[in-house]
Amino acid sequence: MVKNPVVTGISPKEGPPGTRVTIRGEFLGNKSTDLIGLTICGCDCLLSAEWKSDKKIIARTGAAKGKGDIIVITRQGGTGTSTVQFRAYYETIGPMKESAVWIEESPMQSLAWGRRSLAPTGYTQEDPLGLSNEGNEKKFPEDLRDMFPEGSGDLSQESFMPGWFLLENHHATSFEDLKAGLSYLRRRVESQKEGQLSFLKSNAGSVIDQLDTLMTLRDRITQDNRLHGKEPVAKLDKAIRGSIEASHELFREVLARKETADATRAALSAMSRHKFLFCLPNAVEKAAAKNEFDIVVNDYARVKNLFGKTEVPIFRRVLEEVDIKILAIRQQLLGKIKEMPQGVDQQKRMIKALISLEAQQAGTSVAGKLKVEDPAWDAIEARAKHLEETFLKAFEEYSEKETHGGSESKSHRHDPAVTPVRVQFCEEMTEIAASQFPDLWRLGQAYFTGELRGAAQPRPGNFKRIILTAIEQFCAYLRSALLATAGGHRSLSTVGAPKGLPSWPSVNPSLNFLITWLPHCLRYVRVSYATLIRLDLPNEALDIVLKLINELRLYCLSTILRKANERVKKLHERETWELTVVEFAGATSLPAKLREILVEAIDDAQVACLTPEVRESTLLEPQSDGQRELSKRFQDILGSFCKVLETLALQRSDEDPQQAPILSQLIGFPATLLHQQQQQQQQQQQQQLGNDGDKREWGANASITWEQRLLCCLSNCIYCNRHFFPQLGELFSRHGFPVPTLAIENSRSTVNALFASLLEMYVEHKSDPLVGTIEPSMYLGRFQWDLVGPSEKLSPYAHECLDNLVSVYSEIFAISPFLLRPLLEPIVQTVAEELARLMSCVQKFNVNGSLQARVDINVIRDAVRVYSNETAKSFFVEALDTIPAVPDSDVKIAETVKTIKSNVRLQIMCLQVVDP
Repeated sequence: MVKNPVVTGISPKEGPPGTRVTIRGEFLGNKSTDLIGLTICGCDCLLSAEWKSDKKIIARTGAAKGKGDIIVITRQGGTGTSTVQFRAYYETIGPMKESAVWIEESPMQSLAWGRRSLAPTGYTQEDPLGLSNEGNEKKFPEDLRDMFPEGSGDLSQESFMPGWFLLENHHATSFEDLKAGLSYLRRRVESQKEGQLSFLKSNAGSVIDQLDTLMTLRDRITQDNRLHGKEPVAKLDKAIRGSIEASHELFREVLARKETADATRAALSAMSRHKFLFCLPNAVEKAAAKNEFDIVVNDYARVKNLFGKTEVPIFRRVLEEVDIKILAIRQQLLGKIKEMPQGVDQQKRMIKALISLEAQQAGTSVAGKLKVEDPAWDAIEARAKHLEETFLKAFEEYSEKETHGGSESKSHRHDPAVTPVRVQFCEEMTEIAASQFPDLWRLGQAYFTGELRGAAQPRPGNFKRIILTAIEQFCAYLRSALLATAGGHRSLSTVGAPKGLPSWPSVNPSLNFLITWLPHCLRYVRVSYATLIRLDLPNEALDIVLKLINELRLYCLSTILRKANERVKKLHERETWELTVVEFAGATSLPAKLREILVEAIDDAQVACLTPEVRESTLLEPQSDGQRELSKRFQDILGSFCKVLETLALQRSDEDPQQAPILSQLIGFPATLLHQQQQQQQQQQQQQLGNDGDKREWGANASITWEQRLLCCLSNCIYCNRHFFPQLGELFSRHGFPVPTLAIENSRSTVNALFASLLEMYVEHKSDPLVGTIEPSMYLGRFQWDLVGPSEKLSPYAHECLDNLVSVYSEIFAISPFLLRPLLEPIVQTVAEELARLMSCVQKFNVNGSLQARVDINVIRDAVRVYSNETAKSFFVEALDTIPAVPDSDVKIAETVKTIKSNVRLQIMCLQVVDP
């Protein structure tokens, strides 16, 4: 049962939005795709989450505030729980400090940017307890805002709380010191109360003088009321008003002209003082035309702060005109944001300007005429669409060249100095991805970190889909062009490609093209992959490109081995029949040439595709596609080599005899002619040997017979099975490759089967004519076994049989002594079987005939004893049993056999040499 994810730790435990946190826990998923949800303090942080293991996730916090849980959602475990919390807070952000989220600023703050702030006061409030802060310099470990959410430790605030003040300033002060501080505070309060009475006592005279002055002032006011009445000011007011009217009559015209001049001067002064406002409509229009949108934003913010709440009609009319201009600039900005191509920095500046203008124009009469929900997201979609269109345009352009190229492109198709269209397309695609995709990713990161965010909520899921779609299209186009069918192999071009994408024209590249250019294309794709890694993309996105790279590496390995296989298939053209293998006589240089091809192929594969780079795994891991492909291709190479051996063995020229000559000295074949031919062949072979020591070869003009070629092929089969194929495993191990044991064993089985087939062919080719001469030679001249006279010589047919066996022996021994026993045993068995048959067919023996037959059989049996298997021995016994026994003849037969063996000791000595 899959358990729910549990978060047991987070580091750090607090921070502002955008803080990089490490989340630890249990059951956080088995792989990156298992993670489908992550919220910190209620804010979705899945986009920035990077899954490391089932116990660790790294992410960035969102625009949250306060304490909250860390909730992980996995595909199998569902919604998890959290035993720890994260506290999010907003720092005090000034204009020169970076922030991961958008900070709403007051209008006056924006105007104050760049201005010099007032110097901080030097006043330091005295501690009310009269205690020193020594030992209390360290900050209190707990957050006092959580303990006193509604309080403050500032003595000047209405929400002052003594507990906060004591924990903040005296958390390390002893209890006795706090009691002493309380006593000090009480004494200060009491001293303030006693200070009022002492002040009166020390200034009693001054207080009495003030009271006397007040009494005198009251008496004088009473006296004035009796003399002048209770309203003495009325007469004075009337006189003053009269004088004012008289003065006005005298200076009315002068004052009117003065008022007119003052009004004119005031108007001119106002125009001069507010020149910025009146010139602003034309100024913002000119700045927008020069793409200086920062100036537009600053000027508009300044005029809104200065005149946003004015009631002056003329100012209101100018502000309305400015709002109309700003609305047009916003529309212009919205269009420019979506224009492509353009730099991401320029796009970000325009997005910030548009967001600022929209926020400043909110609440005006023209605010509702243009509603822009999320300009940053519109810019992201426009850039993603441009990237997709660029990919498609490049694909259509180069696929058109591939399909409808002119005669010039066709003539250069196989020219190694001319870059093929597919390779040009790969270079173009990787350059597009390396140049445009980072801009899209940086724009999205700026959007989600709050740098470009407006009032709308972010869309992490949609952005993730855009990123994955762009990478999938990039990989699909490259698959379509590079992983095409070649040599009848299955196409990889459609693997993992999104639906609806066009396919590359079905023009199969040659093996030479693949060998030359596939590693080049792989390097370009790896460069693009390194660019994506530096962007710190999620693993899910990087794995898409990594899959393409592994497919290219595998296809490159397959192509190199297929090329090696094609070279192996042509080895029969390079066979010179040089007997160069010292440790195994008879083997030619053909296995060594196969080894050269394999070493060259392994070195090429090591350089081109087998060396892993950043985030790449070993291609030949156990039970991987790479190991299976290597084993399959290696088995094909060894199978082709076995086919080459079979072709060389079965290949006959018109000069080669279709069957062996009938080697009979008795029925018409001149033995002297045969002897002369053999001597000529031996002389030609000795001339070809030269002075090269143990090296033996037949050149193109040497008369090497088909039987000799067949014997060389048989030697190659034995050498490959015993020595060469097992040594190939050491070759792979030395290069760090897994040993393709199964392929080697299958190839050994194949070469064994080929050896058995060729062995049967040679035995049949030699034994049939040899056996066919025995019966005619035996009954030459109407010979009858019941008419034989006394004789102590070997019969002509037996003598001829031994000569023929020696001839076959010499032919085999000249090529490879290792083949003597495998070839001579079946031939001897056939001869023994024929002798047993002939003896069983004799109807009658006289005494001399029985003695002669037994002598012949014994001499032949003793001569070929070394190469007689059990079956051949049983046939010789059967032949002797068929001949009638002669009483008391054993001694005579033994003496006769001994005498004959002495006469034919040369033939017997040849057949007694044991194979190595």
